Amino acid sequence: MNYRAEIDGLRALAVLPVMFFHAGFELFSGGFIGVDIFFVISGYLITSLIMSEITLGKFSIINFYERRARRLLPALFLVMTACLPFAWFWLTPSDLKDFGQSLISTATFSSNIHFWWERGYFGSALELKPLLHSWSLAVEEQYYIVFPIFLAMTWQLGIKKITTILLIVFVISLSLAHFSSVYGVFDRIKTGSFYLIPTRVWEILIGVFIALHLKNIQESISCKFNQGLSLLGFSMIIYSIIFFDGHTPFPSLYTLLPTIGTALVIISAKPNTIIYKILNKKWLVFLGLISYSTYLWHQPIFAFTRHKLGNEVSELYFVVLSLLSILLGYVSWKWVEKPFREKNRISRKEIFIFSISGMFLFIILGSVTSLSNGFLSKYSKIEQGIYQE
Repeated sequence: MNYRAEIDGLRALAVLPVMFFHAGFELFSGGFIGVDIFFVISGYLITSLIMSEITLGKFSIINFYERRARRLLPALFLVMTACLPFAWFWLTPSDLKDFGQSLISTATFSSNIHFWWERGYFGSALELKPLLHSWSLAVEEQYYIVFPIFLAMTWQLGIKKITTILLIVFVISLSLAHFSSVYGVFDRIKTGSFYLIPTRVWEILIGVFIALHLKNIQESISCKFNQGLSLLGFSMIIYSIIFFDGHTPFPSLYTLLPTIGTALVIISAKPNTIIYKILNKKWLVFLGLISYSTYLWHQPIFAFTRHKLGNEVSELYFVVLSLLSILLGYVSWKWVEKPFREKNRISRKEIFIFSISGMFLFIILGSVTSLSNGFLSKYSKIEQGIYQE
């Protein structure tokens, strides 16, 4: 598939609000919807790639997982490794034990289940969790364990039948999400709606539907109509960022606003439209290129700062921390993400050995940290008594 710079611009529009939401800026009270934008983009891009390879007879499950490993794991492992010394020196035993458990769940792409079982997403204590944001990676990877196999096995049925099957899944998932978030009696149900894949898969499927049918949509929409639809979609995203907040049931029918808005931008932001020109700004495209690494860095930086300085950190301080996240995002992208994607530098065998070794290492580190109760024994008897109160 051809590179679309405006998609990277859209990624920037996703990562910045998430970062500013976690920083606590009131203007970005709905910035958490950036994750939903990422879900739609991911569904569109990866489905487009799989379809292209299936059509050419070049699709391979092994190749697919190799690309995912190259794309996700090197930068993720770098950030997890960078967290270790700060966790050791700055976290209390109980927080360190919790961090150890999150190391295990992040390494195994099950952190959405881990954080669901703990508590919600909008509580103040969640601001102190360095790897909280890894839940969204877990959702995506759980989905991509199944979806490529499904698409490869059903491709001969044709686009219409595949779409029908996925539409059924979409309706069930969206219905479950809405009723769990709006009418859920127990907090565990509402929290599960936020974190778990059965109530999130419909968002990724919006991107899948775009990929399955984008060619026909492109041919049937006029230039003026693209202008209007792209402006509408962009406005829907901006409205969600500004006016949604922690009291908005999520995910639910409300989530259709940013996700459908994202779909409209992907479909309609064509050359000569205003939104296309905005999203193709060099600085936005650049931020989109480094958005994954920036996303990985921002939450640990914010969380450890709050652990060290308390929750009363000024907004100016968080502006500086946000810039630091972008800087480290660039460093990770330049010297970690890009090199690991080059097959002539790192072979398939090497990337799989690296991935499996890294996963086992963090599982071991996390297990030791958790089982030792956050290395409680390194403190004096008096200190142990205080921490255990």
